[in-house]
Amino acid sequence: RRSSDLNISKNHNWGNLVRSASAFGVKQVCVVGQKKVNLFGNKGAANRSNFRTFNSLEEAQQFFHSRNVSICGVEIMENALPIQSHPFRGSTAFILGNEGMGLTAKQIAICDHFVYIPQYGTGTASLNVTVAGSIVMHHFAVWAGFQEHQRSGQKFIVDASTQKDRWELRDDEDKRLEDTIRAERQERKQMDWTDTDDTAGGDLFHLEDS
Repeated sequence: RRSSDLNISKNHNWGNLVRSASAFGVKQVCVVGQKKVNLFGNKGAANRSNFRTFNSLEEAQQFFHSRNVSICGVEIMENALPIQSHPFRGSTAFILGNEGMGLTAKQIAICDHFVYIPQYGTGTASLNVTVAGSIVMHHFAVWAGFQEHQRSGQKFIVDASTQKDRWELRDDEDKRLEDTIRAERQERKQMDWTDTDDTAGGDLFHLEDS
């Protein structure tokens, strides 16, 4: 069983997180405070994902707790447990912090417990939020014993789309944003090295154990 809420500011991170959520069996992606999001980079995964909206964090907390779903914050903090210890409590909604600031005080307040991802090198203070979210969701899927999806050759088989891109914002502003992202990527390719320190912060991904 699976679910999520996202406090992500960069649209390409949103899309990539939804792609990872689809790959690791997330039941629901929960959006707090807005009706639509730009899912640039999701590679069609949004069409096979289930979304739910909430007006506030408090509304989301009430929804999950009424269904015996714990809220787990993904953050580097004193009382957080290492993800590899699998300190899960059954069906779980993971909340990831903003790329730059991490979880806000209000987000921390609704969490029942916390996990963090240990690092073993000294080159960066934290992981990109998409990387962090993917690691957490994969660990939960392993702990919950999800059945591996079927493969064909060097790819996993993709199910038929279940819904259209009704969650995506596709206006002129979003198109300009996508063009800007592509231009920035092309610029980075021309550089030897770039430092893109997107720190793991906060949104909700709801996962349920088997």
